[in-house]
Amino acid sequence: MSQGPGRVGHAIRPATSADDAFILGFVDRFSEFPLPPGRSRETVGAGVRGDLSRHLATRPAHSHFFVIEVDGAAAGFVHLLMDTDFFDGGATCHVSDLAIATDFEGRGLARALLAHADAFARASDCSRLTLSVFPGNERAQRLYLSQGFDVDLLRMGKPLGR
Repeated sequence: MSQGPGRVGHAIRPATSADDAFILGFVDRFSEFPLPPGRSRETVGAGVRGDLSRHLATRPAHSHFFVIEVDGAAAGFVHLLMDTDFFDGGATCHVSDLAIATDFEGRGLARALLAHADAFARASDCSRLTLSVFPGNERAQRLYLSQGFDVDLLRMGKPLGR
């Protein structure tokens, strides 16, 4: 269990199949902010649910889920994906999903999960820790910038109105 100044005590552990419903319960949180043109809450939710469900059901070797607990209660999770950098071929770790339950927000738990992701990536000999964030998720962007992340590559999209 780790605890920092002004922070609650917490523990981070690998997720088990018993955590699947807890993790899937966060799907709506991934669209609680302004979305880009052409992205609806329904399609974002369906995409996130499908991806999480697939990874939870198959538990591929490159996919790692961790749950953060406070006083034994699950409070959030992070999903990490091991990959290869397109440009230099080095091993990378991608923060695919990170969410904290609303009752536990503002306690430094997301920072703790990011620190865990950083340590996991370093222990896995990764050269880079990456993540993606919607432009409208300004709270998450502030957190990521405060933790040493910066824009590495911008992905731009244009809705084609199909």
